Amino acid sequence: MKNQTIKPIVTSKQVAIEKVLIEALPYIREFEGKTFVVKYGGAAMTEKALKSAFAQNATLLRKVGINVVLVHGGGKEITGLADKLGLKSEFIHGRRKTTQEMVDVVQMTLAGKLNQDIVRLISQHGGKAVGVSGFDADCIQAVPAKNSSKVDLGYVGEVEKVNTNYIHLLCQAGLIPVIAPVGYDHRGNKYNINADDAASSIAIALKAEKLIYVSDVVGIYDNKNILKTVKKKDAADLIENGVITGGMIPKVLSAFKTLDAGVHKVHLIDGSFAHSLLLEIFTDDGVGTQFVLADDKDYYTLTD
Repeated sequence: MKNQTIKPIVTSKQVAIEKVLIEALPYIREFEGKTFVVKYGGAAMTEKALKSAFAQNATLLRKVGINVVLVHGGGKEITGLADKLGLKSEFIHGRRKTTQEMVDVVQMTLAGKLNQDIVRLISQHGGKAVGVSGFDADCIQAVPAKNSSKVDLGYVGEVEKVNTNYIHLLCQAGLIPVIAPVGYDHRGNKYNINADDAASSIAIALKAEKLIYVSDVVGIYDNKNILKTVKKKDAADLIENGVITGGMIPKVLSAFKTLDAGVHKVHLIDGSFAHSLLLEIFTDDGVGTQFVLADDKDYYTLTD
């Protein structure tokens, strides 16, 4: 009996994994040495399995040579601690009214346990992260936030200046900065800063390649399909035609403001399923919506 060559059985799952790995290689080459700012929020920050998956994703991005800068929220945690301390949480047009007592709660929550829990999770997965508050090394200098409602919001701030040298130094050391969005002004006043706004300002200051919002929003929908790419020239029509509505409008306008300031791309992805961050960055189809100023090599189609 002649010797026969036994061919390995290749499953559909293995074929799918091979496809993803092959797709990832050119993106890994393209983004090596580039900086991604990731705003981390939503279910990915609260559910155990999703927190672990996100920490894995951030670690892998750093391991393949991408400078990862995380900016995290924590609104639910702030409200929870405030309740325990007997402080009432009040919101005006989506912004938390921040008294002197409340800004201390914000600091304790964001720059304390929550920040260090993220650092610990990344360390558990083999990454090297360092917790940073806006107070460290003048990381975030702030001014009182503009308020069109004329209602006193207290110590709510917006970013005036970012210490990019400090953040670059951490990245050059192979670390993942995990930034709590609090800041202070030249008088020493402390400010609560919206995490989305802080992430945008930091991405602009760092001249980042990408700003990625990880939340519970899948992306921009049109007729039950996800718009994989939204270009600036089409955004106004999408708003006028009711494709982009409600609270998504300021997010989209903020995305294009960030792009106009020099960031190459802004992504909006759903963190409520595992590894969406890697799938958005390293696959051709992606899983969310990306915002760009104009056409480039990426495709611009709708997908189910």
